[in-house]
Amino acid sequence: MMVCALSFLMLSADGPQPLGHVAYKVGTPIVVDGKLDDLAWRDLPWTAEFVDIEGDLRPRPRFRTRAKMAWDDRYFYVAAEMEEPHVWATLTKHDSVIFHDNDFEVFIDPNGDNHEYYEIEINALNTEWDLFLPKPYRDGGPARDDWEVPGLLKAVHIDGSINDPGDTDKGWSVELAIPWEVLKEHAHRAAPPRHGDQWRVNFSRVEWATIIKDGKYLKVEGTKEDNWVWSPQGVIDMHRPEKWGFVQFSTNNPGDDAFRRDPDGPTRDRLMAVYHAQKAHFEQHKRWADRLDDLKLAQPQGISLKATSGGWEASLKGPSHTWRVRQDSKLESD
Repeated sequence: MMVCALSFLMLSADGPQPLGHVAYKVGTPIVVDGKLDDLAWRDLPWTAEFVDIEGDLRPRPRFRTRAKMAWDDRYFYVAAEMEEPHVWATLTKHDSVIFHDNDFEVFIDPNGDNHEYYEIEINALNTEWDLFLPKPYRDGGPARDDWEVPGLLKAVHIDGSINDPGDTDKGWSVELAIPWEVLKEHAHRAAPPRHGDQWRVNFSRVEWATIIKDGKYLKVEGTKEDNWVWSPQGVIDMHRPEKWGFVQFSTNNPGDDAFRRDPDGPTRDRLMAVYHAQKAHFEQHKRWADRLDDLKLAQPQGISLKATSGGWEASLKGPSHTWRVRQDSKLESD
């Protein structure tokens, strides 16, 4: 059975919410060679095509990008297919700043608390940069370049040529097999996941505008990179984990499961509105607000705010759990 491209856009009164996708367990390990021709991939759904990181605020990407996900007892598999008429890359040293080339990026926050998340970037030369962030840059980070992924399987396939401006390419594709043994280090939950578990995940593609000069690709001076993503962030910042998509893990046959929206999503969104309002209040007044009235929230009903030794904490009861957020954006539930 063939399954059509499928991601689930969730809507609320506050506008678009993060996308959702079902990742199915495969019975046979996927051969990681950069080609998406394994039988295991055939019946698995594509994500929605990538959009600009700001979503509908910006034009649709010039080239199509889409991804697939799968898993087994050893690995979380990620594959991406990227249209690209001119495939190029320059960086060959591990842990280079890969987004200085065109690249594909994976972000994973296993328990969705905005902290302790993983980032992997890869370019068309199969050069990879892996990062661990104890918390987002906005909350002090920092990124840990020394974090590595022992046992990571990675491969790139070029449909055309690389670094050859004399022809037109079709694109490039990526396959990654990320060991659960590594992901479980900071997951604070089962890894590999259980049937029905949901993790926060997003993907980004960095694309630079280039010209051809003297037989080489050169970036267009004075232009910034495009950022094309699976689940739009709304702002040019991938390091807002609360905006990432949801991946729901399934042990059923491909196509058998519908994505299940988390009923507590709107509760977390309202608490993150408190977080951003507090950040803005601190920028203006150099102190945290100790009253909700000072934050001028659109939906203050039911939210509790209190001062703590570290700053502040807000809480709100949702349909399933009571949630809390604090000044460093960490989300937790009872």
